[in-house]
Amino acid sequence: MRDLIQFGLSGVISPETMRVVDKNADDYGISAAERMESAGSVLAAAVRSESPASVLILCGTGNNGGDGFVCARHLAKEYSVMVVFTGKPKTPEAGAAFFALEGCPAELSSTWSAEDFSADVIVDALMGTGASLPLREPYASLVDLMNAAKGRILACDMPTPGARADRVIAFHLAKTEGAEAYSIGIPFGAEIFCGKGDLLSVPKKPSGAHKGWGGYVLVIGGGPYQGAPFLAGCAALRSGADVVRVAAPVDGFMPDLILERLPGNKVGKEHLDRLLALAENADVVIAGPGLGADPESLEVASQVVSAAKRAVVDADLLRNPLPKAREQTIYTPHAGEFARVFCPVPEKLSDRGVVVREAAKRAGGTVILKGAIDVISDGARVKFNRSGAPGMTTGGTGDVLSGVCGGLLSRMNAFEAACAAVYAAGLAGELADEDTGDGLIASDLLRHLAYIVYKEK
Repeated sequence: MRDLIQFGLSGVISPETMRVVDKNADDYGISAAERMESAGSVLAAAVRSESPASVLILCGTGNNGGDGFVCARHLAKEYSVMVVFTGKPKTPEAGAAFFALEGCPAELSSTWSAEDFSADVIVDALMGTGASLPLREPYASLVDLMNAAKGRILACDMPTPGARADRVIAFHLAKTEGAEAYSIGIPFGAEIFCGKGDLLSVPKKPSGAHKGWGGYVLVIGGGPYQGAPFLAGCAALRSGADVVRVAAPVDGFMPDLILERLPGNKVGKEHLDRLLALAENADVVIAGPGLGADPESLEVASQVVSAAKRAVVDADLLRNPLPKAREQTIYTPHAGEFARVFCPVPEKLSDRGVVVREAAKRAGGTVILKGAIDVISDGARVKFNRSGAPGMTTGGTGDVLSGVCGGLLSRMNAFEAACAAVYAAGLAGELADEDTGDGLIASDLLRHLAYIVYKEK
């Protein structure tokens, strides 16, 4: 794995990215409680380096507050430690850290006064990466008291919005400029391999959502391969799209899909105006599943992709010159298609990461190189995916992946949608493979997709 370090995260990362990494760490057996223990220990070491006589630790109700509780437990016998907590901990890990602190010689209080802020060091463990504005009480008042205090302020991972910080002690990687980043034992694989954390980016429908909130998807394909566009369409629905229309020269009926039956036996020039009108009203166009290699079909589909807001380009449409949507595009080649458009696929995984990154730069979109280990890049970031099963070599599983990409792309950015899609489709294949083994068919993945994407988090 050492040769993959070049693809790891660096510099300042967003709180959202850190939540993905945190959740992915669970898959390596490093629990939230273990991460909290390490973070609190690191924070305590930073406090010791200030050589204080007295320490005030301000703890919120989330895991940032839990880090503060652990820090207090490590310091309680060495210094005069007062812990102010704003309410009952809301997570099991923070609750356990609070319970453990009750056995330590630290002062615990849910009330405070201005005099309490005379400590030499004040630790801000109020909100961390879970902060949002505007601040509600009591956080706004606590920030005012911190800012007026004379002692040194150490922020736990991130300062509470509006609060000053003399030092920011960040865990794993910095989330703000100027922070000091310390390892808390999160495995490197949690950064570069897709996992359940990547599903956290998928938005859930709010309680007041109206029809169409989940997105309108248009699938263009079919002709020589009749089932492919329907598999892609069903996968888009299972991934949360509200309305999916399949435009294809194929007879068929599926009650959840709208079929736009194109006259003839292939996608042709006579269909272009209608397809452009449909694309205008779609959030995402998925083009290529089952389309075939007829030059006229390829030209028409390419023109529709170029007119679309967002698109997923798959199968035979993966040819030079690559079509590109107006906003964001995901390309989903297997090794042969990748070689046709870009270059032969190297054997070494790190080399594949490099060529996929360069391919994404050239294409101006996000590229998923499908394989035993998928490689995903937007031209800057690179991630790998190991979910999947041998039975997924059957025809149609790539069409399912295209559908998942399209369903998610309708309301997510391309790179995040691609990472979530490959992991979810691969995991669906694993679950289906447990039941069927080598008898797996592509439609077996559909019954697992929605649960994986929206329930198993």
